[in-house]
Amino acid sequence: MKRNIDREFINIVKDIYENANVLELKNYIQHVYSSRYEHCSQVALLTYVVCKKMKLDYVSATRGAMLHDFYFYDYNNRKDAPKHFHLFKHPRISLENALKYFNLNVLERDVILNHMWPVTIRFPKHLETYIVTFIDKYCAVKEWGYSSCRKKSYAEKNIPSHRRKE
Repeated sequence: MKRNIDREFINIVKDIYENANVLELKNYIQHVYSSRYEHCSQVALLTYVVCKKMKLDYVSATRGAMLHDFYFYDYNNRKDAPKHFHLFKHPRISLENALKYFNLNVLERDVILNHMWPVTIRFPKHLETYIVTFIDKYCAVKEWGYSSCRKKSYAEKNIPSHRRKE
């Protein structure tokens, strides 16, 4: 059964996983000790499992979850990030980037644009978006907690210093 889930999940996000711009997310640190690519992959996989179990639109929710943090700057770097309010601005930046490379349906757009609720005041329009929102927060807390147990950060272990976006 697990192998079938893995195969189906990969088929859903295959074109996203293979996109050169998405692969670039491996060079950006997310939540201290993981890459943005790793974070999005974790959110997408958990979204797939939960939404499928609940008999929701797991395909669109999974694809939206994989693209929810599709931006190319280090939010800790003041020179690189938007001047103010990264938490409020990055969903729109991620959506704009995703629209350049992928045809997105209404649910995928809602997931990307509204995944920061309740930080943002815009309410999600779909149950799947609420699920992605909570899974995103769960993964972020897990990544931050895990970071305190590791000796080296993701960047130190996996990103050559000349390619690191810090």
